[in-house]
Amino acid sequence: MLKILVIDRCHFTRTGMEAWLNHTDVLSSSLLVSGMNNLILAKEHILQWKPHLVIADLYGFLNDALPAQPINAFFAACGMTPLVLLQSGDVPYRSHYASHAVLSKHTSLHELAQRIKGALCTHPLQEAPESATPLLSPQEEKVLAMWTEGTSNKEIAYALGIHGKTVYTYKRNIRMKLHMDNRYSPFLTLPERID
Repeated sequence: MLKILVIDRCHFTRTGMEAWLNHTDVLSSSLLVSGMNNLILAKEHILQWKPHLVIADLYGFLNDALPAQPINAFFAACGMTPLVLLQSGDVPYRSHYASHAVLSKHTSLHELAQRIKGALCTHPLQEAPESATPLLSPQEEKVLAMWTEGTSNKEIAYALGIHGKTVYTYKRNIRMKLHMDNRYSPFLTLPERID
């Protein structure tokens, strides 16, 4: 069973790609496709789930206030995992982003299928577990999404219908699961190296 991770801020692209991969005969083996819209969560998912292929559109994340840290951590987590980057913006990706292919979102499905096959053939497939448990609960994912948008604990509690102390507990659990050093980790950048 091949595991493919799709990362995109756009819900429609993510779910469309998941549906296409699950319902097409492009790949001759069974697939387990997972979608993410958060780079911090995606990085941990890559490290623990170990997908055979990552398909990502990072343009939605480049507009974040501090995009460098999560994007660099994402590429470090990918390591030798085949990566297909989708390009939805006008500016091309930097050449130091290691990927198997960079494709426009307007690429035909036939060409996309060929690139996916090519990316999967570049690395030997390792046997993977049949199922994967989600890293965060649905409620923790909601808290993480609101937290990274800068929403206060009081507003998160009101929006989700929970107590403020529960929000704090969710944040603590998220920090532990995502290996964050402190509560400011999602918003900090790494210090620049001076050569």
